[in-house]
Amino acid sequence: MNFSNQTVFIKVKDYSVSQENFELLIDENLQLLKTHPQPSLDVLPKYYESEDYISHTDGKRSLFEKAYHLIKSYSLQKKVSLINSFHPEKGRVLDIGAGTGDFLATAKAKGWATTGLEPNEKAKNSAISKGVSFENDIKNIENQSFDVITMWHVLEHVPDIEQQIKELKRLLKPNGTIFIAVPNYKSFDANYYGNFWAAYDVPRHLWHFSKIAIEKLFAKENMKLVKILPMVFDSFYVALLSEKYKNGKMNFFKAFYIGLKSNVKAKQNLEYSSHIYVIKNN
Repeated sequence: MNFSNQTVFIKVKDYSVSQENFELLIDENLQLLKTHPQPSLDVLPKYYESEDYISHTDGKRSLFEKAYHLIKSYSLQKKVSLINSFHPEKGRVLDIGAGTGDFLATAKAKGWATTGLEPNEKAKNSAISKGVSFENDIKNIENQSFDVITMWHVLEHVPDIEQQIKELKRLLKPNGTIFIAVPNYKSFDANYYGNFWAAYDVPRHLWHFSKIAIEKLFAKENMKLVKILPMVFDSFYVALLSEKYKNGKMNFFKAFYIGLKSNVKAKQNLEYSSHIYVIKNN
């Protein structure tokens, strides 16, 4: 990856935890953005220390959190249906960045043998209480162990993407499938909100992807992008947070309008707020 010329794509701020400023550098060839500076591994956990970091909590304190979990429940069923469509015989699934374990619990109920990886102990303990099993270290997992590997809004958090993709390749069975969900910085809502776009989420999001970036990064490991699916709810969720960052409060009506407009635009240019990428061995 070539960020040596230090071309700044946009300057952004951590609105949710530290209030620190960052730059996003662009690799023009990959169409990939990199958060700069990237916190060291020993410092990075402090940026997740917030009760509002919603993927690490089952909290339903506010209307926003209640709506989030309602949509999340629907989305979990859709995700399991998606992996079933590629692997109707079921098998073993690994969810990297399993959070509070809801996806794996749903998959397990549908007949999958499930395993998770999750660095956050609070989220992991919540998942264990739901019957989710975990591996402590990805390096301890045997080669070609899984029919399906999922990373739902996790790849953007990984310090070394290229090494992570090598590990995904190693762990996947020859006929297996990888499902990756990440935000899309080329969406209408990203362009509309600019440096207030909540899905930049620096510095927790170390990388920011386009469709070209995903395709080229996985092609390096001889894996093929076979399908791209929209995540239509993400534009509304991201617009709500972006309104808060931009105007100091969640304007539900404005956010709904921008989220809807983003999805309408994406029907034409296929650049949704977030995408699910389906990847196979080539």
